[in-house]
Amino acid sequence: AARLVLRAVDSLQTIPSLALFGLLVVPLAALSFRFPSLRALGLRGIGAAPALVALTLYALLPIVRNTYTGLCVVPPAILEAGRGMGMSRRQLLTRVELPLALRLVLSGLRIATVQTVGNATVAALVGAGGLGVFVFQGLGQAAVDLVLLGAFPVVLLAAASDRVLAAV
Repeated sequence: AARLVLRAVDSLQTIPSLALFGLLVVPLAALSFRFPSLRALGLRGIGAAPALVALTLYALLPIVRNTYTGLCVVPPAILEAGRGMGMSRRQLLTRVELPLALRLVLSGLRIATVQTVGNATVAALVGAGGLGVFVFQGLGQAAVDLVLLGAFPVVLLAAASDRVLAAV
């Protein structure tokens, strides 16, 4: 199962972000028209919905890969000691493997967070708003100050997120 899941999240990462945002517009629009209750909740083809789905899909790779790696690097002798103490598979996972893998899991979360902050800028192109609006308006008008008005806070937010999660 691990190979299948890793291949799936690897393949998602190969799709350019703008293409993924665009690919999500049509199915989400169809869902919102088919189920008006979803439309009432704000699920539409344009706006925050495709952005949130795409950003979540992009965040999967570093989290899944680091979690898998963290669980794989637990020394077999430690697992054997836990089995010798009578631990069940669940106990081994929750009391031995996950605590030992936590550093790598959090590293994956840190990478995903910084990556998501950067990718969220592109989400402005599908109507999700945010700081990307300034960046793309500035690019369209050749206004460097407007580009910086959007890009500089994104850089600060990504750096701050990285530092906070590094401290954790």
